[in-house]
Amino acid sequence: MEIELQLDKTIDANATLYFEKSKKARKKILGIKKAVIAQNKKREKDKPIIKKVSVRKQKWFEKYRWFFTSDGFLVVGGKNAVQNEEIVKKRMKKEDLYFHAEVYGAPHCFLQVKDDKGRIKVPSEQSKKEAAEFAVTFSKAFEQKLSQADAYNVKPEQVSKKAPSGQSMGTGAFMIYGERNWFKNSAVNCAIGYNQKEKILMSGPITAIRKKCIRVFELKQGNTEKNKAAKELQKRFKDKGLVFTNSEILSLLPNGSFDIV
Repeated sequence: MEIELQLDKTIDANATLYFEKSKKARKKILGIKKAVIAQNKKREKDKPIIKKVSVRKQKWFEKYRWFFTSDGFLVVGGKNAVQNEEIVKKRMKKEDLYFHAEVYGAPHCFLQVKDDKGRIKVPSEQSKKEAAEFAVTFSKAFEQKLSQADAYNVKPEQVSKKAPSGQSMGTGAFMIYGERNWFKNSAVNCAIGYNQKEKILMSGPITAIRKKCIRVFELKQGNTEKNKAAKELQKRFKDKGLVFTNSEILSLLPNGSFDIV
């Protein structure tokens, strides 16, 4: 290493000069380090935050129409003929209660009486009333702007594919034999909200949705077509901090046109 000395200065003076230069160099290095650290912090701050989103495992009933009653009973119904067939033949158990409405296009539904631990519980009249309202609301009644319709429930053993002589039962069609428990003039009504327990949107009778959900919107029969209503609901949920796709919302709405309350 070569060191330049100023001959007109003493050795002590030369040493002092180099010492001062080294102090200035050290300050520059510290300044550069601080600038680099500050720049890195700014980059980290400006970088988009990527949050890990845990994928929620879909439960079996979510492919169908469904809701939980005010008392916590699961009610499931078909969206089409194929699903109606599945509901009755594969999903409904002998201890459940079958519900249907006397309206064209009504889903075949059942109220599940076993809880998650396999215990059989007796549903209240309120839960049965809500299951009947669910059956009429997701028939053609909402689309036809009917305010009420008749529904009934029977035991699963009364629901059969056995047709009267000379007739046949197509996919999703069943015969009901025996006495029916009627729910005359069941109200056509619907609401949608966020179920915190299941961490999912839920739609169904207003009384049940208000009891089991937050961020609830009532859906009245109105003039806004289904797709536009879904987009409006999507915006309103987002304003409240809940993000859902348009298809998620659409799948939960009955057919018809709406006013959102």
